[in-house]
Amino acid sequence: MARVLVVDDDPTVAGVVVGYLERAGHQPLHVADGRKALDTIAADPPDLVVLDLMLPEVGGLEVCRQVRAGHQHLPIIMLTALGEADERIAGLELGADDYVSKPFSPRELILRIESVLRRAGETPPSSGVLGAGSVTVDTAARIVTRDGAELSLTTREFDLLAYLMAHPGRAFSRAELMQHVWGWTFGDQSTVTVHVRRLREKIEDNPTEPSLIKTVWGIGYRLEAP
Repeated sequence: MARVLVVDDDPTVAGVVVGYLERAGHQPLHVADGRKALDTIAADPPDLVVLDLMLPEVGGLEVCRQVRAGHQHLPIIMLTALGEADERIAGLELGADDYVSKPFSPRELILRIESVLRRAGETPPSSGVLGAGSVTVDTAARIVTRDGAELSLTTREFDLLAYLMAHPGRAFSRAELMQHVWGWTFGDQSTVTVHVRRLREKIEDNPTEPSLIKTVWGIGYRLEAP
């Protein structure tokens, strides 16, 4: 059973999400604005946050930014409207783990929530210490270091890096990474693109000319292990 904070000012949507979470065996808590969400997380962080982007008091993007500043490993799933492509990308750039577009299937949302929660507590299949250049990944402890200094990665960023480092030299399409890291055979593959960009900003000497996570044009990405 996970404690899930639902942040949405639409009582109908919130009621549906809370109801499905309860039936799935989780413990939901609902707040209707961004300020209450931040206060709740500061007082007692939940296991996961379902975050609508359009909120009163403090907007969803600002909530995401502030949460990530203090809680790198707290999973966040955004709720976005179909027309909010720019906001969705901005949320992923700020560190959201996943998103679901409104109108959505409540069952799909529960599956995504449980996928994120499951992976947050998993040890990747290739357990041990992986290295590439100055970057080291301890998959059992879920710790990443660069030049000996620990890095702050979100759950999805860690999973993506660990998966690529476990398969050095192999090119993966975005669809393959979506399946192996996110656990989905469908979805917006720009999620993968944004996470790769965020990873590069953290592990590369020059993110605009990456030496570790290479783009394989027409295919996807490959991790080089110098």
